[in-house]
Amino acid sequence: MHVKLLVEGGNMQPGPALSQKLGPAGINIGQVIQKVNEATKNFKGMKVPVEVEIDLSTKNVDIKVFSPPVTELLKKELGIEKGSGLQKKTKVANASIEQIISVSKTKLPNLLSKNLKTAVKSVLGSCLSIGILVENKNPLEVIREIEKGKYEEEIREERIETPSEKKEKLDAYFATVLTEQEKIKQQEEAAKAAAEAAAVVPEAPTTEGAKPEEAKAAAKPEEKKPEKEKKEKK
Repeated sequence: MHVKLLVEGGNMQPGPALSQKLGPAGINIGQVIQKVNEATKNFKGMKVPVEVEIDLSTKNVDIKVFSPPVTELLKKELGIEKGSGLQKKTKVANASIEQIISVSKTKLPNLLSKNLKTAVKSVLGSCLSIGILVENKNPLEVIREIEKGKYEEEIREERIETPSEKKEKLDAYFATVLTEQEKIKQQEEAAKAAAEAAAVVPEAPTTEGAKPEEAKAAAKPEEKKPEKEKKEKK
């Protein structure tokens, strides 16, 4: 029996889908979960692809763990909870090329990339899809730079540690990006509120439920009072 799963690293929980597959075969589900959690404990906080191979005759369970999706690796590397749903408009992180190389090395065995350089460009594509800047730039720009030979030394030497001074500059730049994003957000919210307020039309006075005299007065246009007669000259 072959079962494919996507589980939280080190924290797989019992579920109906697994019970329906393993229960009828008489497989100890608790034992399977324990083995999966042990095999994926180094990927805590990430979704991990797992394949469970079970020999039905011996009840022997074999667990194969694959590296998490690129987006999960990026989120862990950059310390973010989720990507951007508006990647063209909202950025969620600013990565160094060293951080991209680190993720690429982890994912390389499961990618179709023939070498690390190709893997780096693939990971940069994922950065674009979830709103991550790289070296203060759009990931597409970084891909073009790599194709022209930039970052050749970092990739060849497989550098995965970002110098502290460089990290501080990247963080400072991203702080200005966040400030500008917040400013734009507030402007858009203010404009939306103004548009909604302008769309509100005042209601006309109603005579429903009023007394006959009040209804008549409300319906009758206000008459202009005659000017007082001038006092006679003494």
